[in-house]
Amino acid sequence: MKYALHSTRAWCTLIIVLVCTFTADLYTKHLAFEHIASEPVLLERELLIANPHWTPIPMNARQVAIPGRILDFQLVLNDGAIFGIGSQQRVFFIIFTFIALGIAGFIFAKQTSANCTLAHIALGLILGGGLGNLYDRIFIGRVRDFFYMLPDRHLPFDLSWPGGNTELFPWVFNVGDSALLIGMCFLMIYFWKQPANPEASEQPAGE
Repeated sequence: MKYALHSTRAWCTLIIVLVCTFTADLYTKHLAFEHIASEPVLLERELLIANPHWTPIPMNARQVAIPGRILDFQLVLNDGAIFGIGSQQRVFFIIFTFIALGIAGFIFAKQTSANCTLAHIALGLILGGGLGNLYDRIFIGRVRDFFYMLPDRHLPFDLSWPGGNTELFPWVFNVGDSALLIGMCFLMIYFWKQPANPEASEQPAGE
């Protein structure tokens, strides 16, 4: 088996998806924080890191994207992980992201062959999304989020999430988060389709 590490096609697929995802994530974040509020939101890294409760986002930083309570644009500065999990753990998530990116690189080099295009797309999405959020944590101080799905919709039967939130989908996210989730789904599909015994599957028929 020719590993992806030695395949030009595999590297091209990985890098193109990674660069496109990373660029789309940072560009959409820039556009959101420039245009969703009535005026551009100025982000001061030192203040964001020093005071986790301080935010420069004004109250009017929200716009309807898809009417009918489907999708809004709402500016949020997230100091946790994807969907706001693990608030105020910036250093931990920087370290965790580096480890996760290293694992993704190992999977590409040692767990995929040259023709595993689905896996290479998945890893490009994961790496691009992870690097986009890592950039924010290092150079901005918090992760910029702006997608708010199903706004003002609530759980039925007076149900609530842990912590008491009753919204149907209370998390605000970004392009990088979406790429991470899609990439992980693709990667699970790839591993699910792999034979239980790859060595046996490569033996010629009749052996």
